[in-house]
Amino acid sequence: MTDRLPHEKGFHISWDQIHRDSRALAWRLDGKGPDGGAWRAVVAITRGGMAPAMIIARELDIRTVDTISVKSYDHQDQTTASILKSPDAEMMGDGTGILVIDDLVDSGKTLELVRDLYPNAHFATVYAKPQGRPQVDTFITEVSQDTWIFFPWDMALQYVQPYRGKD
Repeated sequence: MTDRLPHEKGFHISWDQIHRDSRALAWRLDGKGPDGGAWRAVVAITRGGMAPAMIIARELDIRTVDTISVKSYDHQDQTTASILKSPDAEMMGDGTGILVIDDLVDSGKTLELVRDLYPNAHFATVYAKPQGRPQVDTFITEVSQDTWIFFPWDMALQYVQPYRGKD
């Protein structure tokens, strides 16, 4: 265990960076679907997977996009996960030809739950931590388990006082 606070080993992601990394993920997934290289649909794990899924769907010209909502982080108990909203069951089947997209795999609990529902889906994240890597088929960037990722949708721009002097 470390005495370091989450922001002390932070990895700050800008909108430009998430866009570039999501496009890189699309490039990696292009032509890798089971139907002659094509994917049937993209399913975003809400909320973090929505921006990467949108970019990937656009880049790969996938018009069928759905979401699955999973609650996996409770400040009291971080070991449980539950499905709040499922994608269209007929479209999903066992997951064959479906890209399930999330921004990050951390512990792997969220993807483990979704993988149990759709064992033949392809799971892709933009960022991955070592503990969750076994749950991901494709990712772009690995960060250490103790790195806190600051996504652009969680941040706000604000004035910062200079180190020396005053304006």
